[in-house]
Amino acid sequence: MAGLFTRQAAEYAVARPVYPKDLFAKLASLTAHHRVAWDVGTGNGQAAIGVAEHYDRVVATDVNAEQLRHAVPHPKVRYLHTPDATPRDDDGVVVALGGEGCVDLITVAEAAHWFDLPAFYGIARRLLRKPGGVIAVWGYNYRVSPVEDMMARFLHTTLPYWDSRARYTTVDTLHTASLQAASMAGGSARTDERTTITSAVVLT
Repeated sequence: MAGLFTRQAAEYAVARPVYPKDLFAKLASLTAHHRVAWDVGTGNGQAAIGVAEHYDRVVATDVNAEQLRHAVPHPKVRYLHTPDATPRDDDGVVVALGGEGCVDLITVAEAAHWFDLPAFYGIARRLLRKPGGVIAVWGYNYRVSPVEDMMARFLHTTLPYWDSRARYTTVDTLHTASLQAASMAGGSARTDERTTITSAVVLT
């Protein structure tokens, strides 16, 4: 499954739906400062480009070099290839972002299911500005129409056949992950089901 993101990177960049602009405006409203953002698992940079409309500098990382080759250029976005879905070189990532406590917003758009979440939140804790740093993780939201119940039955019936990591793309499991993140980082967690945002950590 993961190999498709490499073999079909060009098609993915063309066909992947974009995120609504008001999503990024909402995220920007949650942070007091708008200097540095980190988009983790950026793929071809769709979320990074949206974040860049509100932040001075965005560092966008991904394990997939082919995806990054098809990323949309933006003067505020710096794309970096990392060897693992969750970067293991903590110090290298911290340096690339500008040092500890300098990141206002960390975004994970439809990618958290690939992560070693405890390792990711460990790096995030070092990087996030305190107070006021925000991690926003979002995934699929199936609560969009009157056929919601039918879709929910379909989802839960077929979920055992999904790639084990892809199961974390559902809103319920992302919310569970956000609660774990909040516990680890000493922040709070909340889910906005209208926008599919799981706001994993708000440091105060």
